[in-house]
Amino acid sequence: MDSAASEILRLPGGPTRVEWRRSRRARRVSLRIDPLGGAVVVTLPPRAGRTAGMALLMNHADWVAKRLAALPGPVPFADGATVPLHGLDHRIRHDAGLRAGVQVLGRDILVSGEAAFLARRVADFFRAEARRRFCALVAEKAALAQLEPRRVTVKDTRSRWGSCAASRNIAFSWRLVMAPPHVQDYVAAHEVAHLRHMNHGPRFWAQVGELTPHTDAAVAWLRQHGPRLLRIG
Repeated sequence: MDSAASEILRLPGGPTRVEWRRSRRARRVSLRIDPLGGAVVVTLPPRAGRTAGMALLMNHADWVAKRLAALPGPVPFADGATVPLHGLDHRIRHDAGLRAGVQVLGRDILVSGEAAFLARRVADFFRAEARRRFCALVAEKAALAQLEPRRVTVKDTRSRWGSCAASRNIAFSWRLVMAPPHVQDYVAAHEVAHLRHMNHGPRFWAQVGELTPHTDAAVAWLRQHGPRLLRIG
């Protein structure tokens, strides 16, 4: 993106945060909902002005209002909060007397240290757990397909659960560590399959089918529950 700006606009559905973005690659003005930030994103191609973006925004004001209203409420990492880990709900508990670090005990996530640093500690734990989990899954899938990725990383992405670059680097949203194992399995298989097929053609999907039996169930789960993951943390 070349540039971005944010403001609160009074739309028919009420005050709404609007993220304005300009992209050299965009061919038309477009709208999308950002579940992570709870905002509507207006993307403008190089020659389009704010007037064109406002026109599209006002023409779809009802759609924007309904989509934003349907977003799950935000769930910060805080003492007492319930958050999923590998598909199972866990409760965050602050325990200042615990040995340094974060521990999972049953369905509790125990967090040591000062309360002021709890959110950061939990976030670091989730990212580390995601890295561990997806490095293992990619290694398993890549060996099965006789493929070799260059590197596996986790990021805080908003629009894609995973990606595979031409450089053979694979990346995942750390938030997937909150999803059930069958969803994690599918996303890992999807990105590993891109090491051989950098498209979504029939051969790609055949490769995915060889690496995981969970495609349909995982896609359905992400469509229904994915927005919730983006509202946590």
